[in-house]
Formats: sequence, structure tokens, C-alpha cells
Amino acid sequence: MQGTTSYSKLGRPLLRAVRWFSTSASKSGSDEKLVASVLFERLPVVIPKIDPVVYAFQEFSFRWRQQYRREYPEAFLKKADARGKGDYQIDFIPAPRITEADNNNDKRSLQRALDRRLYLLLFGTAYGSKEPVWHFPEKVYESEQTLRKCAESALESVIGDLSHTYFVGNAPMGHMIVRPSNNDQVNPSLMRFFFKSQVIAANKFNVGRCEDYAWVTKDELLEYFPEQAEYLSKMIIS
Repeated sequence: MQGTTSYSKLGRPLLRAVRWFSTSASKSGSDEKLVASVLFERLPVVIPKIDPVVYAFQEFSFRWRQQYRREYPEAFLKKADARGKGDYQIDFIPAPRITEADNNNDKRSLQRALDRRLYLLLFGTAYGSKEPVWHFPEKVYESEQTLRKCAESALESVIGDLSHTYFVGNAPMGHMIVRPSNNDQVNPSLMRFFFKSQVIAANKFNVGRCEDYAWVTKDELLEYFPEQAEYLSKMIIS
């Protein structure tokens, strides 16, 4: 991804302006390009570990309530204990939080960092880059009806099928303006709009059209884009 010079949050007025801009740009042949990028997200599979501060407060609250809890007759408590002890009961064995993919640091697997959100990154040629770089699934806006349709097309070209995806809303979650470097007189500046999409009921995708890919956490993602880390950290709330 190229260096950025300005960022902004996207609201309704800006969305209307983008629609007007995309129409006028296509008609007037403006040099500035629109790019729809997809933040493809896998939600946590297991409950995240409780923060030590939160755990300490819950422990304190429990002990405080125990001091003033209601006393029940012993006969009533014995009846309550006797319920639900039939043959249908089974022992609950929790699934491991650390998987083989975690131990092998396999970033191509969705079976890692189960208590964290994961995001898909691609390694290959991106718009405006002369050599392979890490980037989000993206596509230059052409003749799609909306920018979201453009984002759907970008993700579909990578994973092949959108049946296990869910796009969150029709408006972008953020946008940035990317200016070309001083030495680059060929590629025009571009406006990159980010759309959020989530994994639905899937543990694996056949990711294509790239040299490599990775499912990374937010902290890992920021290391891939040091120049945009501050903006991405504010845009991705997790």
C-alpha cells in the first residue's frame, strides 16, 4: 500500500458525495481512482479470556453477595441437589484454546487465535504497486452499481463464493486518500474505501489470485502497514 496523506471518517453526507464523485469521475475521465477494499473478518470462536481486573472485580462481587445471600432450608437444598442426576448427563470437556495452527504459527489457517478476530491479507500485485505487497482484497471501481457491489466483486474474485460471507451494511467503514510518491508520475492518486465483511459458518476458504495470504489478528495486521497503523487502529475496533 502506498503512503497516505489524509484520512477521514465516512458519514452519510460523504457517502452521497462519493456516489456523485464516482459518477462524475467515470464520465469526465478523472485521473483519481476509486478502490473498494474489503476487511474480511473472522469473529472469535471461543470466549476471550477475562481480563485480570475484570476477574478480580467479579470475585469481589461474588464474595460480597455471599455475605448477604438468602438462607434456604436444608431440606430444600437437598431436593435441588437431587435434580438433574439422571443417566442422560454427560461430562463436559472444553475444547482446547491453543490449536495446532497456533503451535506451528500457521497464519494460513483459520484454526488459530480462536479468542481473537482474524483478518484476511493477500500478498501479490495491488493497484498502484509495481511489485508484490501485502494488501486487502480490493478492486478498482469501474461500472458497478455501487461501491459495495465493487467490494463484493473484489472478495468473490479471491475466495470464489460469497455464500459464507456477510457484508456489514452498505456504507464503507472508513476511507483514506492515497497519494503517489514523488518519483511516481504514472499512477494517479486514489481514494480507498473499506467495507467490512464477516465469515459465516466456515473454517476454510480456497483463497486464490495471490502469491500468498494470511489470517492475522489486529496487532499483527498493524505490523504489515506501519505507515497506516494509526488510522487502521482507529478504524478497526476489536
